[in-house]
Amino acid sequence: MMFDDTYTIITNSGEGLYKDKGSKFIAHAFHVSNETEAKEAIEEIKKKFHDARHHCYAYMIGPDKSCFRSNDDGEPSGTAGKPILNQILSKDITNVCVVVVRYFGGTKLGVSGLINAYKSAAREALDQAKVEERTVDEVYSLEFEYPLMNEVMRILKEENLQQINPRFELSCYLEIKIRKNEAKKIVEKLNLLFGLEIKHLKTV
Repeated sequence: MMFDDTYTIITNSGEGLYKDKGSKFIAHAFHVSNETEAKEAIEEIKKKFHDARHHCYAYMIGPDKSCFRSNDDGEPSGTAGKPILNQILSKDITNVCVVVVRYFGGTKLGVSGLINAYKSAAREALDQAKVEERTVDEVYSLEFEYPLMNEVMRILKEENLQQINPRFELSCYLEIKIRKNEAKKIVEKLNLLFGLEIKHLKTV
């Protein structure tokens, strides 16, 4: 089986609200690209709802979902951050941060009540957000002498590849982005051009 080269993100923010026995749970879901952006989103919510008792959160980052974290912020262990993270997992999305703030209503909800409250608020926030599928892409640089230009452009056109940062002089340079599952085949094709130097730059 080939590596799954697609992943799903949210493209806007969503909000959710859940109430139980006087307690109010307000959830916000954000699109984030890295941990720094996730931490900034959490801080923003802490400032906006500075009078709330708890600011619990979870985030997941990267096409392979390898970077994730959850935090109960003073709620009993496993009753807030984990249920929020589980909603992100069940939606199968990444590059997302969900923060749920709680205003305490005076009555304790118990472990199952808390889990249900954080889960429900997070789910509503994620349901409100728009979802989009993205592909995992490999970025390569191509360097070649000007006479090779037509051959390089022919392959780019055949494979429907877009040029990034082109510099066409006597020595030419450009970058291309190839969908991960197609990268090996296209790189092999380009490598057949004598005098073309190809380098892998990054995965995006």
